[in-house]
Amino acid sequence: MEITQPYVAPKIEKNNRKLINGWAMYDWANSVYSLVITSSIFPIFFENVTPARVQLFGKTFLNSALYSYTLSFAFLVVALIIPLLSGIADYSGKKKSFMKIFCYTGGIACMGLYFFDPGHLAIGLILVALAAIGYSGSQVFYNAYLPEIATHDRQDNVSARGFALGYIGSMILLVINLAMIMSPDTFGLSEGSLPARISFVMVGLWWIGFAQVSFIRLPANVFGKKVKGEYLYRGYLELRKVWRELKNTYRLKRFLIAFFVFNMGVQTVMYMAVIFGKNEIDGMPDSGLIISILIIQIIAVIGAYAFSWLSSVLSNTQALGINVFIWIIVCYVAYSIHTPVEFYILAGLVGLVMGGIQALSRSTYSKFLPETVDHASYFSFYEVCDKIGIVLGTFFFGFVFEITTDLRYSVLTIGSFFVVGLILLFLVPKQERIKKN
Repeated sequence: MEITQPYVAPKIEKNNRKLINGWAMYDWANSVYSLVITSSIFPIFFENVTPARVQLFGKTFLNSALYSYTLSFAFLVVALIIPLLSGIADYSGKKKSFMKIFCYTGGIACMGLYFFDPGHLAIGLILVALAAIGYSGSQVFYNAYLPEIATHDRQDNVSARGFALGYIGSMILLVINLAMIMSPDTFGLSEGSLPARISFVMVGLWWIGFAQVSFIRLPANVFGKKVKGEYLYRGYLELRKVWRELKNTYRLKRFLIAFFVFNMGVQTVMYMAVIFGKNEIDGMPDSGLIISILIIQIIAVIGAYAFSWLSSVLSNTQALGINVFIWIIVCYVAYSIHTPVEFYILAGLVGLVMGGIQALSRSTYSKFLPETVDHASYFSFYEVCDKIGIVLGTFFFGFVFEITTDLRYSVLTIGSFFVVGLILLFLVPKQERIKKN
């Protein structure tokens, strides 16, 4: 049977430098969310302004566990709605419109965190969830442009460029925010939570503002589709068609399963590293936690390009296998460290593999796709694996913590995801094989 519907060449020039840079600028724009809101300043702010045990919906939670559960809920919502929306986007050619909607939702929610109040915790957590939904949702449609703007031989490098720009851009804003928090008088601000709250507003403005570069340069309707109503029904049919195609491929399907498992570990480390450092590292100041995140960002730029190069020497799956093996070492080292210096050294190693695994996972999936016009639908399955992985990873992280009250056991749980993911990577065939009905 045919893998996909007849392929139609996109109405854009692949490997166009201006277009690729415009696409990569969205990483520059939205990565401030993942760094400032999910990985550094907001988790510390949340820990500082909420008591260790909080009441919500008549139940008592550890504050760290509740934060983890909120992210799990947000990513579950994304996993449920994104596939259908991506089908609609593929059918209608409105990929950029959906990307804008999620971008603006996330950016505005980040700015709303300025008003975060422990006395109205539910409202604050809704904003946390909306910011995560906006970030994750826009990422689906953004990633779907990759096979449309770059040829197979360039996709590893283009993906790495996007992540590198994201690491650099978010690092710049984090340095500014850190300066505001450590020396508020220099900026004419009062001490307390105000500098952190202003940083949330800056994230939203940065995200929405720089995203305009991508929105201007990326085409609105790559394949020139002309459609009429019934978007919901046609979107469902588009999704169902892609799902059937995906089930009939071996290499793509097996890679997606491996990605799902090892990515549970990657994303949980990204979202919960600061929580771990604050609770388990002796004498670690808040500023030290943010410095460790900066170390990760700086070295991640090197890691993104280093593993892109390694994939050209070996293969994508072999390069990813080396990366995942290093992640296993990271988790079991994290279990035994106790001092800030050890945490900083580990942060450097995390940065190296973080940059490599994110960039290479995206480009590997893109390179494994069949020739198709349904890129948003295909990438929605990638994103569902990503987000369900976060749901399970952050849930187990919080659940193990509630049972043991020791985050080190949560880290060991994360390490097991990488072990299983590495085994599954070995089962990905070198060449695509099509299952015939």
